[in-house]
Amino acid sequence: MSVQDLNTRFIEKFGESKEEVRVFYAPGRVNLIGEHLDYNGGYVLPAALDFGTTLLIRPNGDGVVRFASTNFPYEASFAYSEIGAAKTGEWVDYPSGVLVELAKKELPLTQGYDLLFHGDIPNGSGLSSSASIEVVTGYAFLTLLGGDTDTVELALLSQRAENQYVGVNSGIMDQFAVANGKRDHAILLMCDTLEYNLIPFVTGSYKLVIGNTNKKRGLVDSKYNERRSQCEEAFAILKQEVPGLSYLAEMKPEQFVLHQDKITDETVRRRAKHVVEENQRVLDSVEVLKKNDLKQFGLYMNDSHVSLRDLYEVSCEELDVMVEEAQRIPGTLGSRMTGAGFGGCTVSLVHEDDVQQFIAQVGEAYTRRTGLTGEFYVCSIGNGVEELKGEK
Repeated sequence: MSVQDLNTRFIEKFGESKEEVRVFYAPGRVNLIGEHLDYNGGYVLPAALDFGTTLLIRPNGDGVVRFASTNFPYEASFAYSEIGAAKTGEWVDYPSGVLVELAKKELPLTQGYDLLFHGDIPNGSGLSSSASIEVVTGYAFLTLLGGDTDTVELALLSQRAENQYVGVNSGIMDQFAVANGKRDHAILLMCDTLEYNLIPFVTGSYKLVIGNTNKKRGLVDSKYNERRSQCEEAFAILKQEVPGLSYLAEMKPEQFVLHQDKITDETVRRRAKHVVEENQRVLDSVEVLKKNDLKQFGLYMNDSHVSLRDLYEVSCEELDVMVEEAQRIPGTLGSRMTGAGFGGCTVSLVHEDDVQQFIAQVGEAYTRRTGLTGEFYVCSIGNGVEELKGEK
């Protein structure tokens, strides 16, 4: 939906006013490579996508904050002084949580506002619609209230809103990528320190195709805790062998080969092997992307999936089938699961001439083999949060 169409919807919803309607945008995100490394002191390589959440916002004179969305029928209105007083369990808790965090930063609301959200991110796709809503809300109000729009601080504020108000214990990667993305670049991010670099990712005639398995992810929380505990066990053993080791992912693959036998539990050893090798894959990926070697990057994507499937064991039949079928398409350079696992999405790098064949052939084979219907989203790398000016 165009900004002009959204502006029409906004006026229909909230009426005419002398106040200006401002328009803000924040993208979704995908992690290109580097899975289950954030809590092991490793690097991740996410990127902002070219679809996301648009927010139209305007001050009003009646002291009420009104939330509406083109995506959900639920709407809410609160007196500006009562924002965040009670959670609703609905999507409005995400922007409300951001306003609660802004008030803690001594940027409370002093008047009412009308807000209309429009999201292009498929619901339940794992492409960070919640982070997109949080970041666009924070950026819009920081701009309107005269606050500091530093995007690193904005990402942290948005994460706090999700952790503390909404009650979802997410890491920083989603909000960080949404706030700091740049067109034709990925973000090499160390989640603990927030050290980051923008890495050129010019796909040229290749497209990212996100494949949604539509498999309900029922094991994520319990298996996440189990994997984290296994990694902590491996680290406790290995840091005795390598003085100065601060995190599991800091270990080099050649060091791991020398000391892996000290980990007597084979399962724990496999978990550690994934972490060490996946972190090296991220660093190697950065080097080949700097040379625009998409073919080699695709091979690293394939290797990452194998590691997540066989060593870390967070894939599932549906993800494996979608990746296998993706890799059968001649124009596919690489394909892997992305995200926590046990369902969710794959990400593939596919030549634009083969995208339609990819969607048709992978979709048909996936349904035949799993009984589920997958969904596919063709996308490019876009910018992080921004105000859209002159597009009404």
